[in-house]
Amino acid sequence: MPGGVTAAKSAGRYNRPKATQKSHDIEFLPAKLMDPFYKYHVFFCLNQRDPDAGRPSCANCNAQAMQEYAKKRVKQLGLAGDGKVRINKAGCLERCELGPVVVVYPEGTWYTYVDEADIDEIVDSHLVNGKIVERLLIDQPVV
Repeated sequence: MPGGVTAAKSAGRYNRPKATQKSHDIEFLPAKLMDPFYKYHVFFCLNQRDPDAGRPSCANCNAQAMQEYAKKRVKQLGLAGDGKVRINKAGCLERCELGPVVVVYPEGTWYTYVDEADIDEIVDSHLVNGKIVERLLIDQPVV
């Protein structure tokens, strides 16, 4: 079946090395570093909670419109496509209390925003010029 699981398996996508076991310890093989495919992969939380949920949700802060705006803007600037920038929707990113939130990978830079001007600043500064927008950063999670 072209493009299906069989093709992916034959291409080696699912042929991952398995961990080897020694007595009670598991020996893991080193991770293979992969090309990230996109220079920047941007996820907008679009989580929608019920009004009585007791927690905020990004969808109630115009997140859908801001994600669509960012996607359109990135395309207009010629930044979209393989090896460039991808703007995606995400479900709950568990940061709605700080939101609305957007995260930019591969760095894992977390931003909040209010309007299109904030989105423009994230696009122009971070995605075009590689410079983090300090004023829109939210606290990074403690690991």
